[in-house]
Amino acid sequence: MSTITVPTRTTGSSRATGTPRASSAGVLDLLAAAQRGLTEAALESRASRRYAVAHLAALRAAAAVLATRARPTGRRGPRSAWDLLAQAAPELAEWAAFFAAGAGKRAAAEAGLDAVTPREADDLLRDVETFLALAETTVGVPHQISLPRVS
Repeated sequence: MSTITVPTRTTGSSRATGTPRASSAGVLDLLAAAQRGLTEAALESRASRRYAVAHLAALRAAAAVLATRARPTGRRGPRSAWDLLAQAAPELAEWAAFFAAGAGKRAAAEAGLDAVTPREADDLLRDVETFLALAETTVGVPHQISLPRVS
C-alpha cells in the first residue's frame, strides 16, 4: 500500500475566486501531475502499465485534496493516503476505499506481473478521470481537461 507524506497545514481557498490561494502552488502542481499521469495512462498500450499509471494519477489527486484538508493528528507512523483522504474529506471516502482496494493490483502491475486485464485498466482510467474532476472541484479548481481520444 502506498504511503505518502502530506503537508499538515491547510492552505484553503480564496472566497472571492473559489480557487486555491497562491500559497497552494503545490496543490496545483499535484493536480497538474495527476492530469499528466492520466494522459500518459490513456496513451499506454500495456494494460498493467495503464492501470499502474492511472492509479498513481489518482494518488496525486488525493494528495492535492490532502494538502488543502489534512489536519495534524496525534497518531504517529505511516498511514496510507487513502486512509487520510477518507478522514479529511468524508465525501470522498468511497473513492478512497475503492482506490485502496486497487493498491495491491497496482503494486503487482508495477512489478511487471499480468495483474490486470485491459478491461480493468480501461475501467480504472475512466474512474480516475471522474475522481480527478471531483478532487479539482473539492479544492476549488474547475475541471477543464479530458482524456485524449485515441483511435
